[in-house]
Amino acid sequence: MSTETPAPVPPAETREVPAPPGPGPDRSAEGAEARADGYVRPDVDVAALQRLLDGRYAEVRDLVRRNLVESADILTDAETLSRDDYRDRVRDLVVEMAATGQTGMGFPTEYGGGGDLGASIAAFETLAFGDLSVLVKVGVQFGLFGGAIQQLGTERHHREYLPRVVTGELLGCFAMTETGHGSNVQALGTVATYDVETGEFVITTTTEDAGKDYIGNAAAHGEVAVVFAQLEVGGEGRGVHAFVVPIRVDGQPAPGVRIEDDGLKMGLNGVDNGRLWFDHVRVPRASLLNRFADVTEAGVYESPIENPNRRFFTMLGTLVTGRVSVGAAGISASKVALAVAVKYALRRRQFEATDDEQEELLLDYGMHQRRLLPLLARTYALHFAQEELSGQLHDVLTGQVDDEQTKRELESRAAGTKALGTWHATRTIQECREACGGAGYLAENRFTALKADTDVFTTFEGDNHVLLQLVAKGLLTDYASEFEDMDQLGMARFVAGLAVETVVEKTRVHQLLQRVRDLLPGGDEWDQEAGLLDPDYQLAMLRFREEHMISGAARRLKRGIDQGMHPGAVFSRVQDHVIGAASAHMERLVLEAFVAKTRSLPDGDQKVALMLLCDLHALSAIEADRAWFMEHGRLSAQRSKAISREVASLCRKVRPLANDLVDAFGVPTEMVRAPALVGDLG
Repeated sequence: MSTETPAPVPPAETREVPAPPGPGPDRSAEGAEARADGYVRPDVDVAALQRLLDGRYAEVRDLVRRNLVESADILTDAETLSRDDYRDRVRDLVVEMAATGQTGMGFPTEYGGGGDLGASIAAFETLAFGDLSVLVKVGVQFGLFGGAIQQLGTERHHREYLPRVVTGELLGCFAMTETGHGSNVQALGTVATYDVETGEFVITTTTEDAGKDYIGNAAAHGEVAVVFAQLEVGGEGRGVHAFVVPIRVDGQPAPGVRIEDDGLKMGLNGVDNGRLWFDHVRVPRASLLNRFADVTEAGVYESPIENPNRRFFTMLGTLVTGRVSVGAAGISASKVALAVAVKYALRRRQFEATDDEQEELLLDYGMHQRRLLPLLARTYALHFAQEELSGQLHDVLTGQVDDEQTKRELESRAAGTKALGTWHATRTIQECREACGGAGYLAENRFTALKADTDVFTTFEGDNHVLLQLVAKGLLTDYASEFEDMDQLGMARFVAGLAVETVVEKTRVHQLLQRVRDLLPGGDEWDQEAGLLDPDYQLAMLRFREEHMISGAARRLKRGIDQGMHPGAVFSRVQDHVIGAASAHMERLVLEAFVAKTRSLPDGDQKVALMLLCDLHALSAIEADRAWFMEHGRLSAQRSKAISREVASLCRKVRPLANDLVDAFGVPTEMVRAPALVGDLG
């Protein structure tokens, strides 16, 4: 338990001891007030809760935490060193970390790695408690550069590069994005032409805006880049492939390579982002990362995947680790912000609200609770959703699960979780900064760096709106295996060729309503009679919204095509609806993960505390979209008001637990580093 003594919660705000397990329990405040035994506040065991959050990789996370504490001065270096010196400090620290083994856990043991991808994700997630330039440098070097060689290359590439990548001896870049082609990777302007006479590929930047841009490690430290380019063999285009290309020789740009510094950025200035152009740069035939396609010495193109679109998406699918990692980092950054803001709210007093002698703690104000505690609950929810995703990634990339449907679901879930997690970080850090007043604006506290460094997470590894379109694509036509090879226009045309009834049947809105009637009390009035804190009710509401939006998007696509509109114009008009459906789908998955975690726990105080957070997260989500639920007849005005009252009640119940709940994140005291806000926590 925390040693902090929280202010008492008014006795009128009681919560009953949870009823024994059973279908559809009603744990609402209204039910609590009718009980004579009243509410029993759970006693949070911080150490046990941290072990639950750390999961199977607790030892890995502890190793990273120890390394963060040992290098805590990097937080000050970021503010006091020149940009060049800060970049070098970050590079040196990354190489030092590589020596501890924490950055190479996902690589095969025969090349010096740990052979455990799940451990690698856990280490990266925990590293996000610290300086985020270090985090991103690690991500570029070991996740993107090293990961591309591991996932797209074959044994010859692994043997030549991975041992030096794992130790940090060979620093490299992941050169995919171009100035003129950000998310549209299939339209890249860099070209790799095979010269059959010399057995070499010739890498060329065809136009100025085809230069590689925002490339980490490019401006100062990278020696080699994995370059994505359009492959041309015998005058025929074969689509985007990846090549290992030297960009520096003895510290200077390699012949034919032009390098520019991207300059000062909004944040992450310890990472040397730069631009690359290639002027007929020749590399050996073996430089092609040839797991999915190869070119023979005689200039014959070979691939086990005949369909070029399928080949492209298969290649990108192996790089899903980056999205999983960025989403995890966003959630971790949210934990740091909440740790600071909650502790400040339990220290800072303002106005004599209930006591003429002493001012009130900020966290005792209802509005302050409303601002911070639903974000705390959502952070827990996203943590457990991320935990499920990381486990799925580990199973797929290690070959334990090898069916195509699971792989497609992984790609979709990784894209959606990354979007939700990074948007949550942006919102949470901003709200926490505001909740700390003027002191939160001081650079000595962590919000300055957190805000600046995480802002680009919504763009890293794919713009969030584009990623949600990827999620929606699978939702609209996941029953059509050929769909994975389609672009947006293809999706619009394909959906238009279906009977709308097929889509509606697939989404099962009507069947859903029947299942809910059977599961919850109230018959046709299930959504008016079920207990607000019944997780089956909460899940049913989010499932109904998701499936209704999917079928509605399909109807709009078909209607537009039937009216003779161009498929691209139709999709553009429906785009907001499509993205809304994808977001609703992801929100349901997040809640499912949280509910599953709470149900898996043994009865006791720990479970009660997490159930409070789960309820707060679920009802806050419904409350936030109450207009939609009311428009679609699933929420009455009276019920809507009851949900708002319940959210406020749950906030009051979570408030005495808040300090313990943020302590359970395991953010090292040195990483909280907010002396003007929380004093010396050591």
